[in-house]
Amino acid sequence: MKIIKTLPPKTNAISEAPDAPAAAIPEYGLLLEKISGSFAAGQRRVAQAVNTGIVKTYWEIGRHIVEFEQKGNLRAGYGEKLLGSLSHDLKTRHGKGFSRSNLIYMRLLYLRYPISQKPSDLLSWSHYVELLRIDDPLERSFYEKQAILEKWSVPELQRQKKTSLFLRFAAGKNKQEILQLAQQGAIIETPVDLLRSPYVFEFLNIPEPANLSETEIEERLCDNLATFLLELGKGFTFVKRQYRMTLDNRHYHVDLVFYHRILRCFVLIDLKSAKVQHEDIGQMNMYLGYFANEENGAGDNPPIGIILTRERDTLLVKYATYGMNSRLFVQKYQLYLPSEDELRREIERTFSEAAMLKEAKPVAKPRRK
Repeated sequence: MKIIKTLPPKTNAISEAPDAPAAAIPEYGLLLEKISGSFAAGQRRVAQAVNTGIVKTYWEIGRHIVEFEQKGNLRAGYGEKLLGSLSHDLKTRHGKGFSRSNLIYMRLLYLRYPISQKPSDLLSWSHYVELLRIDDPLERSFYEKQAILEKWSVPELQRQKKTSLFLRFAAGKNKQEILQLAQQGAIIETPVDLLRSPYVFEFLNIPEPANLSETEIEERLCDNLATFLLELGKGFTFVKRQYRMTLDNRHYHVDLVFYHRILRCFVLIDLKSAKVQHEDIGQMNMYLGYFANEENGAGDNPPIGIILTRERDTLLVKYATYGMNSRLFVQKYQLYLPSEDELRREIERTFSEAAMLKEAKPVAKPRRK
């Protein structure tokens, strides 16, 4: 007779499916969030450590190349062949990552970031490749500081370079302000610090000449909200489109309403497809009064109003805003990339004028005793 033994069912210390629904376990959701948060933070630390290691390693490689060149180890005509030879031999030993162009950037990294100005741990090698393509040290410094401040991805850095953000920020500033901008990035402390000159909406891909209505431009901006927020700058949070307010049984609408987390205030934006008129400025001032009295909460600062227009008559704006709210601005926008040459000439004029003023300043004669 064959005896069949019945084995007890296997038990696992860790069950793949919980016996009870997760919702029934006290504070399970909090535990899940804590674990997910720790894991995500760990991933970010690992990625940052890898990036930091790569940038530091490439800086060292660049130092080795430059020091080799400076010792006079190269015979005439061998300078250009050095990087090609290194690229071939290093790829044979270590695989990818040692293309000739990459070695050029490693060498440039050391030359443009000496020991006293080593590259930041907060940016990746891909960020630095983009930065090293900028010849002007003031511009390069600005984009580096701003990429760190606003946590730009590489595509976002590329877009801000392409739209000449530094030159647009620097337009209209004096020499000292431009130098400070390059050294610190765009620090937001006052409403004026938010402004661009001009705003650039090239990402809407609207061909010139364009005859789109204000509503159509508004729709496209909302459809491309992430890039629009990038153009507006750090601190903006979208609140609502066509924000309705009612006064004396009549409805009014603000095109776009944002909240600025750093300045702690609402930012109202109205779009104008043609030249701004004095009544547009008066209307925006009314919107600011409404928000200050009806929408502001405890701790909110007075709202900021920005009218974005295709054409701006400086004299009209000056007279229309006379004695008016200092937090109301009329700024130009354009649908295409700005002329980098024109913006750069304006910065050069600012520096030339500063130099001329310095030379013309009379030297104080020592007093006779």
